[in-house]
Amino acid sequence: MTPWLRGAAAVKRLTELYARCVIPHLTALAMRNAGLRVERARFVPYASGVVLEVGIGSGLNIPFYGPAVRQLYALDPSAELLRMARLRAGDAQFPVEFLHHSAEAIPLRDGAVDCVLTTWTLCTIADPVRALIEVRRVLRPMGRLIFVEHGRSPNPRVARWQVRLTPLWRCVTGGCHLNRPIDRLLALGGFEVVEMQTGYIAGPRVGAFLYRGLARPTSSTPDPAPVERVGAPHLT
Repeated sequence: MTPWLRGAAAVKRLTELYARCVIPHLTALAMRNAGLRVERARFVPYASGVVLEVGIGSGLNIPFYGPAVRQLYALDPSAELLRMARLRAGDAQFPVEFLHHSAEAIPLRDGAVDCVLTTWTLCTIADPVRALIEVRRVLRPMGRLIFVEHGRSPNPRVARWQVRLTPLWRCVTGGCHLNRPIDRLLALGGFEVVEMQTGYIAGPRVGAFLYRGLARPTSSTPDPAPVERVGAPHLT
């Protein structure tokens, strides 16, 4: 093997090790932010019935679920984050089933859940539109999606910086995009926003513009757009 190939292989191994062992712990630490806790306390209690949480992470939402929850499906592609979440689920007053899967292929039957929750999740999913189409599939027709997501700022200057910084930011944060237009993604994924609040929370503005609210499935069939469509100039 040539020195160049050996070097490339070493970089690849280090990158995989960073993604598997370092990023989950950095994510768990960052998501303990007090400002994010306020948003969790406001929106997680809206969940009821059989709930799917997409991107359970280290389980920080679990203590905020109310007595109306009968069962929780906790989905995440990271085995290490699921390990942390299992520790937090010990005191839950409802059964929790952990699903080690990506959001683009949710291992549940059609109409299996009453409610879906996403918090700071759509920014990292490789194909967020396909994931939302999957969410719509497993959600019963009269179910609802509760979302708290950061994304593209309406301020042109901030949005330009989000576009500039996202390539580097993705590399160090496990795929997080600063500039995704959450409202457009929901529409492409087959959801109609029922209620939405937007605005900045404390922190650098490139990552502090939040979209939070409730959405429901539309009656029309969504178009399974590839992730490249989300990255097109009119959406970034």
